[in-house]
Amino acid sequence: MTFHEQVVVHETIVPEGTASLFSSIKSTAESFAAWVQSCADYWAAANLYDSLHRLSDAELHRRGLSRATLAHDVFRSCDC
Repeated sequence: MTFHEQVVVHETIVPEGTASLFSSIKSTAESFAAWVQSCADYWAAANLYDSLHRLSDAELHRRGLSRATLAHDVFRSCDC
């Protein structure tokens, strides 16, 4: 076996554990992305609540909402 053949052989061998490391990194990145999306959803729900809680009871009723359940209804809307 020549030196060139040895180099080629070493380049094609994937170290053991590389696949599991990649899988672990991918899983962590996916979890982080899901967490960021969840934060964005709840941030949007908080902003929606902030704008709705200022409305009168009559205006809330017209929109099919109740002051008693407003927080629950708004934050439930961000559950996927």
